[in-house]
Amino acid sequence: MNKNLFTYKKSGVDINAADKFVKFISNSSTNKKGKKKFKNIGGFGSITSIPKNLKNPKLVACTDGVGTKIEIANELNKFDTIGIDLVAMSVNDLIVQGAKPLFFLDYISINKIDLNKLKSIMRGIFKGCKISNCELVGGETAEMPGTYEKGKFDIAGFAVGIVDEKNILKKNKIKRNNLILAIPSSGLHSNGFSLVRNIIKKKRIKIKSNKYLKKELIKPTKIYVNEILDLVNNNLLNGCANITGGGISENIKRVIPDNFCASIDLKKIKTLKIFKWLKKNDISDKEMLKTFNCGVGFCLIIDPKNLDKVKSFFSKKYKPYIIGKILNGSNKIKFNDKINWW
Repeated sequence: MNKNLFTYKKSGVDINAADKFVKFISNSSTNKKGKKKFKNIGGFGSITSIPKNLKNPKLVACTDGVGTKIEIANELNKFDTIGIDLVAMSVNDLIVQGAKPLFFLDYISINKIDLNKLKSIMRGIFKGCKISNCELVGGETAEMPGTYEKGKFDIAGFAVGIVDEKNILKKNKIKRNNLILAIPSSGLHSNGFSLVRNIIKKKRIKIKSNKYLKKELIKPTKIYVNEILDLVNNNLLNGCANITGGGISENIKRVIPDNFCASIDLKKIKTLKIFKWLKKNDISDKEMLKTFNCGVGFCLIIDPKNLDKVKSFFSKKYKPYIIGKILNGSNKIKFNDKINWW
C-alpha cells in the first residue's frame, strides 16, 4: 500500500474511533433485560410515535447549548455533568408552554475524538433524559481538526415536546393580582459564564485549588420538568418563565401580556452563596439581574387560591415562594427595593 496516499485519518478524522463511540451509545441504551431504552441510535433518522391520548396535539421545539460553561468543564477535566446541563437548557424551555418533552438529540463537535471525554458527556445526557422522561433518539458527533484548539469542543441540544392545545400556557391566562413565585435554582445553571470566567481571569483565581468554586461552577442545571408538568396537568398554572440567558430582568418579561406588569419585590429573593460571591466582584445590581438567575431558576404565575396546592408538588429544597404579583401597567416588569445580598 502506498504510504503517501491521502486518507481521512491522516487528515485528522478517525472513523473507527467515531464508530466505537456510536457503539458505546447504542450499548448504553440497552437495559439489563436487553430492552432498548433509546431505540433509534445509529440510524439515519429517528422515528417517534405521537401519544394517542391527546385530542389536539401540538409540537413544541427548542434548541440550546451550555455556553462557555464548557471551558469550566475543560479546566476541571470533569465532563459527567455538562450533559445534564445540555438537556436541562432545552427541556426547561419546553415546559414554559406546558409541553411534555418527547425526544432529544445532541450535537457534539470536537477537534479530535476522545472516547473517555465523549463517554462522560453522554452519561450526563443519559441522566438528563432520564430525569426529564425524555427519549434520546439520536445525535451527531463531528470530529473537526483545525476548527477547534486541542482538547476543545462544543455541544448543542435539540428537544421536541408535545402538548394538548387546551393545555398550552398562553399569555391570556395571566390575570391581574396573580402571584409570581420563585423556584430556587441549583446555582448558576448554564448562563453568565463568560462574565464569571472574566472575573476568575482578572482575579487570577485557580479554580482547581478553590474547593468551593471547583464544586459550585460545575454544578448541573436543575431540571424542572416533573414538577411543572404536574402543575400543568392539575390546571394550577397560568404562566411560567425559565430564568435562563438574560437573567431575571429579561425572561419574566417574555411571558407578560400587554398592559400588565410583573411587580417583583427583590428583597424577597433568596439568593445563593455563589451570587453573593459574584456581587463582591464589582458587579452592579442591574448587571446581576440581566445576566444571572440570582437564585431564581424558574418562575410561576398562579392564582392566589392555588398557592398551597402548588407548593405541595415540590421538595423542601425547591419549594417555591412569593416574590411579586401581576399588576396593570405597560412596563412588563417593575423591580421594587433591592436584593438583600448579605
